[in-house]
Amino acid sequence: MNQQLTAKDFTTDQEVRWCPGCGDYAIVNAVRKTLASIGTAPSDVAFVSGIGCAARFPYYIDSYGFHTVHGRAPAVASGLKLANPELDVWVVGGDGDFLSIGGNHLFHALRRNIDLNLLLLNNAIYGLTKGQYSPTSKPGTRSPSTPVGSVDRPADAVLFALGAGARFIARSADTLPNHLPEVLTRAHAHKGASLVEILQNCIVYNDGVWGGLADKTTTQELSIRVQHGEPLVYGKDMDKGLVIDFTSGNVSLISDADGPVADRATVYDETSWVMANAVARMAGDNVPTAIGVIYCDPADEYISSLNDRVPYQPMQKSDLKDLLFAGGTWDRED
Repeated sequence: MNQQLTAKDFTTDQEVRWCPGCGDYAIVNAVRKTLASIGTAPSDVAFVSGIGCAARFPYYIDSYGFHTVHGRAPAVASGLKLANPELDVWVVGGDGDFLSIGGNHLFHALRRNIDLNLLLLNNAIYGLTKGQYSPTSKPGTRSPSTPVGSVDRPADAVLFALGAGARFIARSADTLPNHLPEVLTRAHAHKGASLVEILQNCIVYNDGVWGGLADKTTTQELSIRVQHGEPLVYGKDMDKGLVIDFTSGNVSLISDADGPVADRATVYDETSWVMANAVARMAGDNVPTAIGVIYCDPADEYISSLNDRVPYQPMQKSDLKDLLFAGGTWDRED
């Protein structure tokens, strides 16, 4: 039931301990704002995290919270949601937590389509453990573990999610205080697993990793806000556009030199896997980064499908005791 809530209702009395200037501050504020607008009581909300800077989220959101072990947050959250489907369950992890040690658990949460809101805070570095390169670090990243520069090919969270069979995938950034809550609200409304990649800055170990994309003076030229039913147009003057070749999946850039781009640009369809794949694969200095709801094509949610076969029954305290002592037991002989 919706209530008249404010961001303060989701703010704890804990001292926030992130580095000054960290993008996490903006993200936690956006999440609190989103939770207030959704209106679910804090007692019906749970945050689950793994290990890393992003994993401190449960301390700063006034709700139920579980600070679990490295990479296992999606697995723990899956069990929590199965045990109590009425909870709004949010899962928070960094690019290392979700895509390295936790990649397997994220994969299965997405493919099963469990109704979880998964927030991947991507600063392309391991911040908590002092700046080692991560799965999303760019080639050439110099760090304590790659002093001469990484030669790894970075993982792409959106492409990973598409390959895993995710039905809702979005992207925003810590520097987009109005855009991020809109995306989070859409993610929550989706019934099933929703993954939101949030590009963020690590001011200590990877400052400026997203370049001009994070700068409000240049972001319009370096990013494109994909919107369902709208042409793929971007730029400060909206004078650039994208055309998707549905045979090859390649993307071409167009400008207003040959006429209004809105008349020639591809109209985006967020239910199209081909379009989502195409905009996710865009890379290079001359193409924009796609932000917004990149893919949304709802399918049967896991718990609903499971309940069709095994009706849900809340567990009582006595049920747990009976379960633990069911069947044969072994007693130590003196």
